[in-house]
Amino acid sequence: MDWSWLLFRFEGRINRAKLWLAVLVLLCWMVLLTALAIAVTSLFGDPGPSSFGTTDLFKLMDPETYRSLTPADLPLLLVKLVAMPVILWVYFAASVKRLHDRDRSGWWMVPFFILPGVFDQFNGRLPVSYFMMLPGLAVFALGIWGFVEMYCLKGSPKTNRYGADPLALPDTRTGWDQHSEIEMTPHKAGPPPV
Repeated sequence: MDWSWLLFRFEGRINRAKLWLAVLVLLCWMVLLTALAIAVTSLFGDPGPSSFGTTDLFKLMDPETYRSLTPADLPLLLVKLVAMPVILWVYFAASVKRLHDRDRSGWWMVPFFILPGVFDQFNGRLPVSYFMMLPGLAVFALGIWGFVEMYCLKGSPKTNRYGADPLALPDTRTGWDQHSEIEMTPHKAGPPPV
């Protein structure tokens, strides 16, 4: 298997199993980075629990995160600033290829991943009202739809605009070569040999 294509490139198609494999690789990387972050924060003073997750991606866009930083938080922030773009790139590369397998554009990541993440990040600052339940329900429905679309449903069975079916078996049969056939001579119209 070509790991660089699976984890870092956006063209082509992958099936559900390869998407789950890419997510497993990402989870292993996050566990490793969490151990690294714990080691870094223990060297510079323990600012609290440190972990890597999808909420960290959206915290990097939030100005409130930077206002509440202490000097002890800087090493952990530097580790996250280096690691999170790589994690995000790998997740998007695998997800876009999976969406291609479903014959969908990679832009479907906006309603399936970005909108729910941004809403979740800023949910605590939004006013609490019945009116805000509607966007919350819409974002929840988008998240569920995205999960089912990418992780549960089969891909398109034939070649689509993004490439061949990743589950199709390659055709190893050779075509008919007229020149390699045995040349047959016609029978003569005489009496049979005795």
